[in-house]
Amino acid sequence: MLEQFQQWLYPVLSQGVEGFFQQSAIELVAVGFGLAYLVLAMRESVWCWPSALISTALFTWVFFDVSLLMESLLNVYYMAMAVYGFWCWRRIKPSDGVGLTIATWRFSQHAYALSIIAGLTFVSGYFLSIKTGAAWPYLDSFTTWASVITTFMVARKIFENWFYWLVIDSVALFLYLDRGLYPTALLMMVYLVLVLFGIINWWKLMQQQSPGMGFGLKTEGA
Repeated sequence: MLEQFQQWLYPVLSQGVEGFFQQSAIELVAVGFGLAYLVLAMRESVWCWPSALISTALFTWVFFDVSLLMESLLNVYYMAMAVYGFWCWRRIKPSDGVGLTIATWRFSQHAYALSIIAGLTFVSGYFLSIKTGAAWPYLDSFTTWASVITTFMVARKIFENWFYWLVIDSVALFLYLDRGLYPTALLMMVYLVLVLFGIINWWKLMQQQSPGMGFGLKTEGA
């Protein structure tokens, strides 16, 4: 198993490094700001959102250029969410004088979110498959709609967003490799590692915000 993994990983890394010297400057800059966004988000820094705005504006063009239509539209949404996320994270609550704190979702909220993702994925995937030349219409649709929901979770500082990103980034990694976007694929590989650190870091931050409460931490809407 390990040998098979190494046989798969080596060409991905070699193609990715080679791709960095072949791809457009636009994609490379977008990758750089994308990394800055995630690192700053892990640190719960509000400046992750300006980085996200720049990165997603550039990725809108990159994905449109390689016929990942839903991914391109998704990045238009990301730009709007970058503004919303910046507003949410900067907002001060008059009642307690602190900014937005990390919270969790109830099972029913996750079930509702997953149902929306599944339904929209089927509808848009079917439409793209019969009306456009989009590559991988259902997977493209899944990463799009799942990212729509998950980006909202990040803006609201919902802890479980990191677990959603583990799945989304894994699927996106396949799509980018298939489309030859090797620098972006490498970005997804780095994202998958950083997401694990994000889980650990946000968990520690939640414990600091609500010490001694364990898994009984703040639930949004409760």
